Amino acid sequence: RELNYRRVCCHGTSCRLFLFNTQLSVHGDSLTVLQAPEFVSFQKGDWPISGEKIPDLVALTMGFSVQEDLSWPGLQAGPLFQRPRANVLVVVRGVDSLALPQSVASYPLENPVPFTLDSVAETVHSLFAEDTPIVLQLAPSEERLYMLGKANAVFEDLPVTLQQIRARLSQDGSVLPSLPLNSLSRNAEADLLFLSEVQVLHDITALLQRHRHLAKDHSPDLYSLELSGLEELSRLYGQDSPQYRDATAILASVLQKFGEELYNLYGSSAVVEVVTVKTFEAPLTRKSRSILQSVQISNPGSPYNLAYQYNFNYAVVFNIVLWLMIGLALAIIAISYNLWNMDPGYDSIIYRMTNQKIRMD
Repeated sequence: RELNYRRVCCHGTSCRLFLFNTQLSVHGDSLTVLQAPEFVSFQKGDWPISGEKIPDLVALTMGFSVQEDLSWPGLQAGPLFQRPRANVLVVVRGVDSLALPQSVASYPLENPVPFTLDSVAETVHSLFAEDTPIVLQLAPSEERLYMLGKANAVFEDLPVTLQQIRARLSQDGSVLPSLPLNSLSRNAEADLLFLSEVQVLHDITALLQRHRHLAKDHSPDLYSLELSGLEELSRLYGQDSPQYRDATAILASVLQKFGEELYNLYGSSAVVEVVTVKTFEAPLTRKSRSILQSVQISNPGSPYNLAYQYNFNYAVVFNIVLWLMIGLALAIIAISYNLWNMDPGYDSIIYRMTNQKIRMD
């Protein structure tokens, strides 16, 4: 961002005007769209988006309606009958931006409050319950994993706890031999946490490649991943440390490859977003769930006896039932009135045939 300002210097009775040009580099949290199909139109610009609007943005990219209109020029309206097969959102904590080699667009993120994609997952589950789409929400550092639908079968072998993930680093298919660790150590706790998250990204794409047929169905899939390994490295070593710089470079390369592989697995019909946030303004606490637990999201139990979440199809169903009942009631009244005022001798062939004269004829 360039700023121009003027300064007037006077000496005695003579004055001179000086023009200065200053270039400022402003960094902050960001939302980066790594991959997107052609029918999901992201416009390049410097339009900020609030963190609490990220779930609405994900819902709109998948073709779902939202409760409030998103007045944000970064996303343009697309075709009505085309929607991406998957949406992948990766939240990286501990860094405000990553040097991603290729991206569709990038936008500044303001008001970085904690958010979840539970509302989007509920919509996917309610609209495509029979197709059992893949819904995966994962935070390795918190050992938090929630899977729904076909995700239970696809990611059954995915390591969940930190102990399982660290054991995975020493098994066949580990990412350690392919990573330039440099200053990162295989024995340090914070370093292992970061490397475990990289291993999880690799295992997700590897498991999806074994089940390619699930990426070709008609139900959209949803992935929500939260990575906090960089945050731990920043807290332990500092942002100017070689460990933090090496980890940032590794994660940028891994995320770029992760987005490209998922984009290709879904036949160039997937949206991949990366949210980088230095720190959230408020702590986020969520209830962990079992790896094989399959809960009906559309009917969540609440200890506070809260009402069910409003369904946007309620007005449509209500009008259909209401006017159908009114039509049936009017039909019954009309039929009853005609039957009550019917003359059996003239209006009914049954009673007419019982007449003795007609029977003799």
